Amino acid sequence: MAEFKFEPSIWVPFRDREVIDRVAAIKREDMEKHPNPDYKIKVVPDADMPYIWLNDMVRRLKESDEKDEKVVMILPNPVTLYKYVARMVNALGINCRNLVAFAMDEYADQDGNIAPEDWQQGFTYAMMHNLYYEIDEKLRPDIKNMHGLNNKNINDYSQMIADEGNADIVYAGPGWTGHLAFIEPDAPEFQGSLEEWKQMGARVCTLSPFTLAQNSLHGSFGKSGNLAAVPPKAATIGPLDVIRAKHRMDSHAITVHGTTTAWQRFTSRMVLHGPVTPRVPESIMQILPTDVYMSETLAMNIEPDWVKEY
Repeated sequence: MAEFKFEPSIWVPFRDREVIDRVAAIKREDMEKHPNPDYKIKVVPDADMPYIWLNDMVRRLKESDEKDEKVVMILPNPVTLYKYVARMVNALGINCRNLVAFAMDEYADQDGNIAPEDWQQGFTYAMMHNLYYEIDEKLRPDIKNMHGLNNKNINDYSQMIADEGNADIVYAGPGWTGHLAFIEPDAPEFQGSLEEWKQMGARVCTLSPFTLAQNSLHGSFGKSGNLAAVPPKAATIGPLDVIRAKHRMDSHAITVHGTTTAWQRFTSRMVLHGPVTPRVPESIMQILPTDVYMSETLAMNIEPDWVKEY
């Protein structure tokens, strides 16, 4: 068989071919192995993935209510799962008075103006309407405890989280570029050495073309590949906010409409088993106490499928 060697495109954020080939070859049976015992990787049935996240959120809210202690969460969006969290909260009568929530990120326009809270494609809108307003009024936290990124607070957002004692939990999952929240590997706003990068807080940054492509397939943008439908920039928490948090839950389960086609299958391997580098932002969790859950579909071996095509 003929051999054809080439370098990854200049548009690919991480281009070390040796590392790329190594992580792409990781088998299902080796997925849970990691040298850091505090970085716990667990492969679970696909159907279990949403319930693991749901159960963790509800458990933390219940403990917060029973102990009358504040619980600070950094939340990704848009997630319809929050409606089920609210339903369980309502059914169990969990008082969420001690919840302090921070949206992980939010879209912004070409000039860095952050999308308003009432923009329906926005992340703060999703957090408020899928979670906050779904909770019975008598069980909700004070609305002042629900924080989204906006033009007024972007420069103070990381300090706002720190002032609450830092996050108790960060819920996350990698984007196609390996981004964490919208911390993009090739954004000019997040450039620096690893040590410099780890000290970076919230800011507005430029989105990768790969992120535009990924999010153009999301239902909120019509799942049609319309690249122009996705805003070009975003406000996001920084690596510092994730590092300061007491704990993290990392979910890997995104497929294309429930099929075995998944851009995340390779990205997840880079995040879990590649080098810790700003070129793969979510890889920072490898050196932090983190619970990682990966679906069986994502853990499948990467190999050609000559029948599937697209």
